[in-house]
Amino acid sequence: MEKSSDGFVRADQIDLKSLDEQLEKHLSRAWTMEKNKKKQPDSDSTTAEAATRQRQEWEIDPSKLIIKGVLARGTFGTVHRGVYDGQDVAVYRGNNGRFRAEHTNENGQIGMPSNICCVVVEYLPGGALKSYLIKNRRRKLAFKVVVQMALDLSRGLSYLHSQKIVHRDVKTENMLLDKTRTVKIADFGVARVEASNPSDMTGETGTLGYMAPEVLNGNPYNRKCDVYSFGICLWEMYCCDMPYPDLSFSEVTSAVVRQNLRPEIPRCCPGSLANVMKRCWDASPDKRPEMDEVVSMLEAIDTSKGGGMIPLDQNQGCLCFRKYRGP
Repeated sequence: MEKSSDGFVRADQIDLKSLDEQLEKHLSRAWTMEKNKKKQPDSDSTTAEAATRQRQEWEIDPSKLIIKGVLARGTFGTVHRGVYDGQDVAVYRGNNGRFRAEHTNENGQIGMPSNICCVVVEYLPGGALKSYLIKNRRRKLAFKVVVQMALDLSRGLSYLHSQKIVHRDVKTENMLLDKTRTVKIADFGVARVEASNPSDMTGETGTLGYMAPEVLNGNPYNRKCDVYSFGICLWEMYCCDMPYPDLSFSEVTSAVVRQNLRPEIPRCCPGSLANVMKRCWDASPDKRPEMDEVVSMLEAIDTSKGGGMIPLDQNQGCLCFRKYRGP
């Protein structure tokens, strides 16, 4: 393995077979099955096809991938900064053959090399949405910014649900921002295909504070658990604050399930947005809207008159009665 003068490493010069033999075997089996399905009567034609097979849609050319330094290390793998064909990317190398594919609100995935154990996705320089909200905790966000971010997230979840995928850990920490401040969904570590029978989806999966009552209670659940979590995220985006900051984990669990505890909506919050929050975090999953309906509700909100959260150091008593409330 040779290093260039600037310390970068050519990905196609790295021998990663020893890192993930299990994935290598899986890819080999998958390719063999694919070849068997597409066998042609002409054996010569079949041989030529195997020799010059086209890359799958999800495959990339490893010779165009340059892996740089480590960005982060997690339970399931390591994230590297990288460049693919001139584009900034993040490279996810899984531990023990397990990988997490990161998704945008609708597009932006790059692919995965067929002979290298990593997943390559676009690099998002804006960092986590949660960090962005914390930075704006004092001055808050303009109403149009809140609604646009909510639309980004809701459209992404609507897409996932249309593909029968339940994220199961929707929270602002798992949302990333690109250079234009577009919100993109990440961290699919506990995501799964939605079961046709809700009883097959049980267990406390997710993050306390964002988990729906049925999930906290160990009851069967479906994609509507993501809708509940979205409602909490929407409140968080509007308030630039954390839900239930003064409660312990056990207190949150008990209060959400037994006392219908939800974050307090500021009186400055426009009714149109407050209504979305309340509908999304309804205790009954059947009463929560589908994410495509949430998208329509957000698209219908008028942001031209402001309505953002009023900073705590301002006089909220009279400002909340003005025509233009908040930024």
